[in-house]
Amino acid sequence: MKKQAFNPYLPSWEYIPDGEPYVFGNRVYVYGSHDYFNGHVFCMGDYICWSAPVDDLSDWRYEGVIFPKTDDPLNSDGKMNLFAPDVTVGPDGRYYLYYVYDKAQIVSVAVCDKPAGLYKFDGYVHYADGTKLGERKGDEPQFDPGVLTEGDKTYLYTGFSWPYDMSRHGSMVTMLAPDMLTIVEDPRFVVPGGAYAKGTSFEKHPFFEASSMRKVNGKYYFVYSSAAMHELCYAVSNRPTGGFTFGGVIVSNNDLHIDTYKPADKPTAYGGNNHGSIVAIKGKWYIFYHRHTNGHWYSRQGCIEPIEVLADGRIPQVVITSCGANGGPLRGEGEYPAYIACNLFTREDHPLTGNPTGLPRITQDGHDGDEVDGYVAKIKDGTTIGFKYFDCKGVRRVKVKTRGYAHGTFDVRTAWDGETLGKIPIAATNLWQEFGAEIAIPDGKQAIYFVYHGDDTQTALKSFTLETV
Repeated sequence: MKKQAFNPYLPSWEYIPDGEPYVFGNRVYVYGSHDYFNGHVFCMGDYICWSAPVDDLSDWRYEGVIFPKTDDPLNSDGKMNLFAPDVTVGPDGRYYLYYVYDKAQIVSVAVCDKPAGLYKFDGYVHYADGTKLGERKGDEPQFDPGVLTEGDKTYLYTGFSWPYDMSRHGSMVTMLAPDMLTIVEDPRFVVPGGAYAKGTSFEKHPFFEASSMRKVNGKYYFVYSSAAMHELCYAVSNRPTGGFTFGGVIVSNNDLHIDTYKPADKPTAYGGNNHGSIVAIKGKWYIFYHRHTNGHWYSRQGCIEPIEVLADGRIPQVVITSCGANGGPLRGEGEYPAYIACNLFTREDHPLTGNPTGLPRITQDGHDGDEVDGYVAKIKDGTTIGFKYFDCKGVRRVKVKTRGYAHGTFDVRTAWDGETLGKIPIAATNLWQEFGAEIAIPDGKQAIYFVYHGDDTQTALKSFTLETV
């Protein structure tokens, strides 16, 4: 690869959640919503696209705006926001973009001859009599479209379901004609929401949102966000229109359920809603998901983890990391930005972002669109900041770059609750300043944790450096 691959995989000033990854030709394209840094609601931007060569997941390229939110006649005044989209290749070989606005519960469609746009409005998903899906009596509101095309059949998956809302049944599938707009088979429910999951395999992980469908080794894998919100789950069936059984959790954006390096019920990041899917790239499978930044729900960033699809079809849950699609640990030397932290927490366990306010967070200076690196802010006494993983060989000195009116130390560890290998004293500074100490990191694959002790004046961490002999 041209460089090492991090999480988030896009620049730290880019906020693309709800990622739906696809390989078209020799590139991976990711379609998602478009949050703003310091946005006040979800999905404030136009749809944009990023892509990377299939053989270098560190080399992401900005493809530009692929669909402005005002290009649909429904939103010519721009007062609505574009929620999570999906893309499929139709029987005619063209690329179809399916989307739903935040205040309109019907499905719109745009089309293009190329995967990265510019997409043009094509119409609305409708019944044979012209009634839009979502507006016929008895229809449930449409939300988070996911699409799968096989031959001349396109399956549209939609739905949203609060755990105790009897009016929302779960995720539904609607079959479309080759024109990609006209319904040929009415909606049917495939995965139940919380009000209808009792007694099913989905009882502990009922459908919430984020329908996504993939075909893996001849079986259909339905990827979705459960009522817990922070986790992406999967269900499996032999057919795309029903018969799904719960498979498991693929990833949690606060690492709940993982019991390898911590107790299973301990969150080690501030999670929130989650949305993404799986994709095979050069024979290797990955899960795309998102994390929350800036101490709230409205500035989300895309992340990647490699996954395994076992011979029996199971997908074990993966640990969230800083190295993502790097193909292995990061080099155990050099300077690394603090925004690639995969673990961030205090002494008190808080599984969700923004509750309470004032918690440590990944943020940036400036305004949305300013191309400046992020950092970890509002660090208070007892904050733990973790990075995984590094291939350490001969690390003998560790430095941190901090800013803020604080006096204290950063303990350096290779486990969040492990032995302190050394302490880095820091002092008050209103500019980014580097502090270091002679600290030996054991050779091998290591996680690196910084635990702050000192004044509760909320210092910030820009980067850290590993120096070798």
